[in-house]
Amino acid sequence: MLASWRTRQVDRILHAGGVIAYPTEAVWGLGCNPWKADAVERLLALKQRPVEKGLILVAGDIEQFDFLLWDLPDGQLAKLRLSWPGPNTWLVPHEDRLPPWITGSHTTVALRVSNHPVIRQLCKVTGPLVSTSANPTGRPPARSRLRVEQYFHEALDDVVAGALGGQRNPSIIRDLKTEKVIRPS
Repeated sequence: MLASWRTRQVDRILHAGGVIAYPTEAVWGLGCNPWKADAVERLLALKQRPVEKGLILVAGDIEQFDFLLWDLPDGQLAKLRLSWPGPNTWLVPHEDRLPPWITGSHTTVALRVSNHPVIRQLCKVTGPLVSTSANPTGRPPARSRLRVEQYFHEALDDVVAGALGGQRNPSIIRDLKTEKVIRPS
């Protein structure tokens, strides 16, 4: 867990448009404030990832996604509640409630409620964050802080200390309507 002063420090960095690295369930992640277009553009440039691909949003609890989930059918909402928190990412219709720098060219957005204590603590203060693996496109995801630093040197505004959550692979990604697996775990 992070000290409360440290959580507030990271919150200030994110709200100022910073890009951070942090441990997730399986690999190190890069994150930023999803409402700051310049921060998302920086993150995408670091990853060498096109905006059209879209990004994952991670939260500390399901209520942080209420603005996206309030009108889902009861059965779909129940699926989300049963799978979260945990390493389950769902593609959920965004109904244009998010900026295009998050959704890319998609009518859905990838959402996950993390069970990782560092992410949950951060998100409870900051709100949902962009969450993408800490690696340039085409390179293996970082599984250590050292690898994060090798990939990104001084380009990050902060690296949040913590251990990975013990999962072998990044979260499974499924479409909420069809339950089709987009990325296996």
